Amino acid sequence: MNLFFVNIGYALLLMNTVLYFKGFSNQGKTFKIFTVYLLGTVLIQIASKTLLMLNNDNLFLSHFYFIGQFVMLSLFFKSLFKIKKQKLLANWILLIGIAVLAVQYSLSPNVFFRFNLFEIFLTSFLIIILAVVHLYNLLTEKKVFYYCTVGMLLYLFSSTVLFFVGNLSALLSKEYQLLPWTLNALLIIVYQLFILFEWKKSFYIKQSILKNENKPTL
Repeated sequence: MNLFFVNIGYALLLMNTVLYFKGFSNQGKTFKIFTVYLLGTVLIQIASKTLLMLNNDNLFLSHFYFIGQFVMLSLFFKSLFKIKKQKLLANWILLIGIAVLAVQYSLSPNVFFRFNLFEIFLTSFLIIILAVVHLYNLLTEKKVFYYCTVGMLLYLFSSTVLFFVGNLSALLSKEYQLLPWTLNALLIIVYQLFILFEWKKSFYIKQSILKNENKPTL
């Protein structure tokens, strides 16, 4: 059952990446950053799946996923912010996050070969701060990337808790050991559905209009 949900999440991620990439050239900087974030996630998932099929360790790819997600989403929210102080906040959050992780990896290089819960907590927490700031801005601004941000908050907050619980899954009874990972797979599906709804609500009509405008007339 867990594999079934995981595959649905992968399928939705791939579909969203294709849909967003179709409008890549016609959209602004923020849209392009988010599309690159989706594409990077797809590439990491493909690499992870390939290593797993070859019976090789793929745990180290989790660091590329979480740090890459942190960098891209920090840039994503920075591009959404219109107030100079908020842009500065995004810069500082990105700098502090990378600096703290660099110190951790320099002091404990062996962390690269383990599941780094501190990395997950730090990157997720900092992204959540930026997402909350964006939602606050949307109280008085046009709702740009509103559904993506809501889905992101739900996913990051819940999945962070599940990762910590999942790390203790060996202490659970056998029938419940896969429960945290199944719930995380469901959260990924929900997150990707929010992203899909954002595309349909905010970009599908725009792309259709642009396509019709570019049609040659007889």
